[in-house]
Amino acid sequence: MPNNNNYWTQPRPDGQWESIREGARRATKVTDTQAEAWEDSRPRAREKGGEAFLKGRDGKIRERNSYGNDPYPPDG
Repeated sequence: MPNNNNYWTQPRPDGQWESIREGARRATKVTDTQAEAWEDSRPRAREKGGEAFLKGRDGKIRERNSYGNDPYPPDG
């Protein structure tokens, strides 16, 4: 089940980058560079109290920022 508070920055098949809310069908913003899309995703996730994920061209998560209710100190 998607978390609507999370935003993803990921490459598109056309070579551009998108900022997209988790579970959405259409991108929130489409940009020419990864940095521009990432700058759009982070404040949106912060505003919603979710997480921002940065996906590289290889499909792996390169960076992740959490803005929700993280327990401190972490369990474990």
